[in-house]
Amino acid sequence: MLKGVGVFRIWATEQLRSAWPAMTYWNFPRGPATVRLLLDFGEVRHIGVAALLRGTGLSLAQLDNPEATVSATQELAVVARLLKLVPEDDLGLQVGLSYRLSAYGILGYGLMSSATGEAALRLAIRFLPLTYAFTSIAHRRVGAHHALAFEPPEGLAPALQRFVVERAMGAASRLLRDVLGASFNLADFSLRFPAPVAAARRGAPERVLGTAVRHGAAENLVAFAHEAVEQPLAQANRATAAMCERMCADLLARRRVRLDTAAFVREHLSLLPPGQAPALADAARLLNLSERSLKRRLQQDGATFRGLSQAVRQAKAEQLIAEGRLSMGEIAAELGFSDLPSFSQAFKRWRGVAPSRHAKQGSR
Repeated sequence: MLKGVGVFRIWATEQLRSAWPAMTYWNFPRGPATVRLLLDFGEVRHIGVAALLRGTGLSLAQLDNPEATVSATQELAVVARLLKLVPEDDLGLQVGLSYRLSAYGILGYGLMSSATGEAALRLAIRFLPLTYAFTSIAHRRVGAHHALAFEPPEGLAPALQRFVVERAMGAASRLLRDVLGASFNLADFSLRFPAPVAAARRGAPERVLGTAVRHGAAENLVAFAHEAVEQPLAQANRATAAMCERMCADLLARRRVRLDTAAFVREHLSLLPPGQAPALADAARLLNLSERSLKRRLQQDGATFRGLSQAVRQAKAEQLIAEGRLSMGEIAAELGFSDLPSFSQAFKRWRGVAPSRHAKQGSR
């Protein structure tokens, strides 16, 4: 284990608070490629696209549009579906290790064109919203090593937390090798999570880029030698790197503008505390609009408050039922329904079956 002092942190949180007011640091719009990569992974496991997109509010038509954006909530809904259909430990690590530099678009070109690996690392952390990370990343120097520590956002279910951490760590490791070359190896790859049980080890890697995966560690940590990132990159080009940096900044700005009213309301609804029912007045107050104006703006976006509320509630209901830790009555209360019959009637409208029947079908 790497130990040391003189720790300094580069938190994406502070970068994003100014760019994305009133949103958590991971809760930003993403390109459709982030979900496309999950669908590709599911296809390898013989899981159909329809099964992964069910209840997410996403369609293939949206994902085929490179100018479209996907909300963080929608991506997490796809992840939750994947975890339900492929119940394996270390699934996030498998997904992350499958990513390649080309998956990062213009940011990938910028990383490849950076002067050194250290410059590429700074660029990646600066434009974290253009990656697929839900985690914060803390960067520190420990003697002759660099270390990256990954932390999941609060409020996610444990399985989702494990997935987003392992995916980010696996993707970061692959990204470093793609940028620095085939000879790059890690000095440490540590996870706080327990080792996969024998029955769930189907594809769980035991080594990542030359080092053993350590479970049950104090931190979620990736470490590598400083000398590996201080050398000039083979394809370094100052003009190309500067151009890519400007394009990355422009892309972030355009995605921020594209967070339309419907997307804002969807995010607001997805983050309601347990037991609070969706209310048009609450959403209008947050946007400093009248309820009538909010309805009109949603209509311009091709949405309604009722439709968004039902979609978010349905996705939450299916996730809670799949987790199996709450009774149907507790789920009804969690989603803000007045009683169990009201929840059951709503669920029948969404899925055509009672929630208890849906739970039995999902356990088969």
